[in-house]
Amino acid sequence: QVQLVESGGGLVQAGESLRLSCAASGRTSSITAMGWYRQTPGKQRELVATISRTGRTDYADSVKGRFTITSDNSKNMVYLQMNSLKPEDTAVYYCKTRHVAGNEYWGQGTQVTVSS
Repeated sequence: QVQLVESGGGLVQAGESLRLSCAASGRTSSITAMGWYRQTPGKQRELVATISRTGRTDYADSVKGRFTITSDNSKNMVYLQMNSLKPEDTAVYYCKTRHVAGNEYWGQGTQVTVSS
């Protein structure tokens, strides 16, 4: 089992920045990638950004150039630096880990609200 705890969400104005953090604990040795997803009411959860253990990153087109995902493998942490936030970035942001066996774990989510 892996436990994920997100932090750093909040209410900001358009154009401002936030940094999300996610701490993984438990069976972290099998993690192959970590990532951030987001979800708004009535919509499917969508990819924001992922980073592999080797450092390869992937971003949704909507956040490229504004968001940066980083990780600290020694601490089993993943971060999401979000700059130039827009109202459409408002969502619950979830941390996810992917493991060697193909299983995945999700955090409980953290709310990000961007006012115009």
